[in-house]
Amino acid sequence: MASIWPHVLGIAYLATSASVLAADASAQPVAGSGVNSITQAAVSSGVLACASRINQVTQFISSGNLSGAVLFDVPGQPDQRLASVSMEVSPKEGPAAYASASFAPNQANGCGAVYEAVVYWPQSCETVASKQFSGAKKGRVLHKSILTLETNASARIFLMPAGSGCVSIKKELVQ
Repeated sequence: MASIWPHVLGIAYLATSASVLAADASAQPVAGSGVNSITQAAVSSGVLACASRINQVTQFISSGNLSGAVLFDVPGQPDQRLASVSMEVSPKEGPAAYASASFAPNQANGCGAVYEAVVYWPQSCETVASKQFSGAKKGRVLHKSILTLETNASARIFLMPAGSGCVSIKKELVQ
């Protein structure tokens, strides 16, 4: 995972029967432990196999910025099921971001993860591409108006026009 703040991370997860487990959790490490409160909440609910990956990804998403989060409850056999967290990340400078991350245990790499980060920018998508994501290679348009930017084999940034501004959606599979 490359650090590209303010191009925060996130993940898409459809929670059909999930309930909110922890509100106002933070990705800031708890003093002396190196483990953040999101990870602690996951472990407390029985999500053990993905604990280190949850800590890695949620700390990366927050990148030292203030954040709040909700962890979705994983009913029955939590250590064998998909776990998901949604976060708001508020940097000192720049717009706030919504990020989502999901974690799947028992994968070839131990715990698979994917995240998405969504940010609204008041500039055009062309300006956002050149200023915020200057290191990314321009890819194709998905269908009609969503531009794809490529950063590496497992990450993409999607730029979607929104009024006079642009919404960026960064998605990365964590290998």
